[in-house]
Order: sequence, then C-alpha cells, then structure tokens
Amino acid sequence: MNFKTTIYILAAALTFASCKTRKPVVIINNNEKVAKSQIDSLVDMLKAQEPVMLKDSAGVAIPSSFVNTVNFNLRKPNYVIIHHTAQDSTQQTLNTFTLARTQVSAHYVIGRDGKIVHMLNDYLRSWHAGVSKWGSISDMNSCSIGIELDNNGLQPFEDAQIKSLIVLLTQLKKVYNIPTTNFIGHADIAIPRKNDPSAYFPWKTLAQNGFGYWSDDVLELAPSNFDYIAALRLIGYDTRNLPGAIKAFKLHFIQTDLTPQLTQLDLNVLYNVYKKYAALN
Repeated sequence: MNFKTTIYILAAALTFASCKTRKPVVIINNNEKVAKSQIDSLVDMLKAQEPVMLKDSAGVAIPSSFVNTVNFNLRKPNYVIIHHTAQDSTQQTLNTFTLARTQVSAHYVIGRDGKIVHMLNDYLRSWHAGVSKWGSISDMNSCSIGIELDNNGLQPFEDAQIKSLIVLLTQLKKVYNIPTTNFIGHADIAIPRKNDPSAYFPWKTLAQNGFGYWSDDVLELAPSNFDYIAALRLIGYDTRNLPGAIKAFKLHFIQTDLTPQLTQLDLNVLYNVYKKYAALN
C-alpha cells in the first residue's frame, strides 16, 4: 500500500468512523454530496507531497525536496466550547448545520430530551467559535470541540440534556486528556459578540463534575490591591474590551447580575476563582 492510499484510507476512516459506530444514523437531508466534496478536498491536501518553494533575499530558489516521515498523527482537541443554539428545535439546528450556505457547524448537538447527535469527527475543525480569543489563542476553532445545546437562551436547560452533556464531557475529557480549565462557553471567548450559553446554564454543576472551576461557598475578601484585570487575563479573558470581559466573567461565574461593573461580591468571587487558576501556573 503506497503513502497516498494510506492517507486516503486514514482520512475516510476518520470521517466516517463515528457514523458507523453510533446508531441510529440520523439523515437530515440530501447533502451527502456536499460533505463528500469537503472530504475529498481535505484528502487532496493530505496527499500533497510538493516541497515548499522558498527564495532567498536575492530571489534565488533554495533547494528543497519532500521526504515522507512515518511519525505523525492528527492534532487532538484541547478545549470544549459550549453553546446554546438560539433556535427553536434540534431539527432546526441540524438543518442549519447541514446547509453549506450557513457556514456554521458544531461537533455535537444535544437535544432537550438528552439525545446526542454527533455531526463531525472530533479531530476535524468545525466552524463554531467564529472570531474569538482565549488567553493567547486567537483561533479557537482549530483546537476545540463545539457542543450545541438545543435552547433558545431564554429558558433553563433540561435535566436530561445536562445529564447527557456530562456523560459526553466525561468521555471527551478522558479520550483527549482535556484539562479541567478548558471547558468554557462561547461568551467567554467571543467578547462581546456572544452570550451563550446563557445565565441559565449550570456551570456550577459542571464544575462539580470536573469541567471548569467554580467559586467556593465561603469567600475570602479580595485584597484592596487586587489587580482584577490581571486576574481576568490569567483565567483567559480578553480584556481589550474590559466591560465586555467583566460581563462575560459574570455571565459564567455570577449569573444573577450581568452589568459591566464589579461589585465587592464579584471581586471576591473573581479573587477566589483566580487563585484556583493561579495555583496551576
């Protein structure tokens, strides 16, 4: 078996493996040809064996060649980004994600009844984060798994849905060795564009199950010289838009007050959460 054949089989197997191991298979519409075209394009890139063509400052070509290494694999996801769909039903979201013109997708969609639909192999890059930043990372799509929860953003999440989410997150954390800190929301990384998942999302429950952190019940008073901007940055927030970063933090960790100012209680919560992150560095 030659190298090109091996790569093609690898890509095809990777893309279709999840579909073949999960039943029932859900067919939304007749867009399989579009998906196949996308897969073929990826395969073409994987098969490319052309040497990089570089020139020096004088415009003289630098000799180069291509030699296949045998030591490689696919890049694994290191973050999970949680969204709410802001649509009316799981079916509507699945339709949205299977239309090429929408240019949006996610790896998983979880219905209100707890049903999980796997839409894209975890190693492939879905288009769920958009313009985003977390810490030093400015391309979250390339390092994360996107999970959409069927919810319009105006109501609590269903118990069955959260139970399925926790089961899924447990699997993803184990398989990809995702750090506890790396389970975050779309609003955390897309300041100030996004507000999902909403203030109804049970981040405390997730933290109790090992997905992200939450503040302790008893809070220490934040010191008078506490640098809250540096603390927000350490957690991961993009503070170039400071009011937006404060609102994103409060949407995740306060949830009862989403104004862009920090009260003393907010500062105490931030200080408590900050210390958890600081202990890891």
